[in-house]
Amino acid sequence: MIAIFLYIFLRFRDWRFSLGTIFALVHDTLVTLIVFSFARNWVPFPLEIDQHFIAAILTVIGFSMNDTVVIFDRIREDMKLHPNLDQKSLVNKAINETLSRTIMTTLTVFLTILILFIFGGEVTRGFAFAMLIGVITGIYSTVFVAAPVLVDLKGGIRKSKPHTDLHAPKTEPAKNKNTTL
Repeated sequence: MIAIFLYIFLRFRDWRFSLGTIFALVHDTLVTLIVFSFARNWVPFPLEIDQHFIAAILTVIGFSMNDTVVIFDRIREDMKLHPNLDQKSLVNKAINETLSRTIMTTLTVFLTILILFIFGGEVTRGFAFAMLIGVITGIYSTVFVAAPVLVDLKGGIRKSKPHTDLHAPKTEPAKNKNTTL
């Protein structure tokens, strides 16, 4: 966790990005562990916390962190492109711009893991089950945990400014007609 915090801090130069990432990764790990534990009594195959499960958790952490970094990179780019945009609109814009990429990547990984779960055999079933849970929670935490934590932290990534319409026509200030030469 400390290494991930430092990596994100060095990459984005702001501890708020690091904290958002850590919250998302803790969320992914806990949800996967909780569902894995509760489903143990319901599924017809063995769910054990073994080396396959640990590999699945580490893979989920890497996958989720990658998605989070993609969205945070877009937030950083949009901060430079739209300096007058308030932080909520900025984060929302970044999420919307990267959402199709996130969904396509997650869907591809989910289908691959689902095939491994169905046809992979008894040995890989626990790994695939943990990965299925983790991939779903990973996309959720990237969009609904990491980015909101970034916005909600006291002070935010920038001071909130009034929302301005990017496409509104610019008007010239009125000139004073009572000037004398």
